[in-house]
Amino acid sequence: MEFTAFLKGIGLGGSLIVAIGSQNAYLLRQALKREFVLTCIAICIICDVVLIGAGVAGMGQLIIEAPSLLFWIKITGFGFLFWYGLRAARSALHPGAMVTNENNTAPDRRTVIAAMLAFSLLNPHVYLDTVVLLGSIGGQQPGDGRWYFALGAMLASTIWFSSLGLGARYLTPIFSRPNAWRILDGIIALIMWTLAISLFL
Repeated sequence: MEFTAFLKGIGLGGSLIVAIGSQNAYLLRQALKREFVLTCIAICIICDVVLIGAGVAGMGQLIIEAPSLLFWIKITGFGFLFWYGLRAARSALHPGAMVTNENNTAPDRRTVIAAMLAFSLLNPHVYLDTVVLLGSIGGQQPGDGRWYFALGAMLASTIWFSSLGLGARYLTPIFSRPNAWRILDGIIALIMWTLAISLFL
């Protein structure tokens, strides 16, 4: 029974986390630029583990019963996603080849950490998926099954973020060309704006 719940957690958690969103898009960009990749991966995994655990423990019901909390998260998330979409669009209009030499200036660690935390926690869809949806389904598992379900979902997130962050290096030859960055930044801008608008649909 516990193993079945574990597999359910892997399946559902994996299907939700693989969907392209702001968190995945930012992690991919940082991985391609090779800037604080392990830090970004760790933040993504830790945030998912905490949120999944909180959802299974019952926090999902609290969010459902406090719509005003979700509303202000939506407002903040909309502003952040729209602003980052503008940044990505500006980069798409003025692309540059990926530079890996010592003269390449990169953002400091605190800036990257703040951005990764924002993408991980300011998107209301994260709470709806990990806390409410996974929490409600995990909570329905009999006995200790809900914790095995949570472990499965956490494992799926760990595998996905690690694969995305560490596997992006194999795309480096493609992104040595400015046009590749133009396309990627254009796609990221569209993702950010689409997610921002979808918060109020």
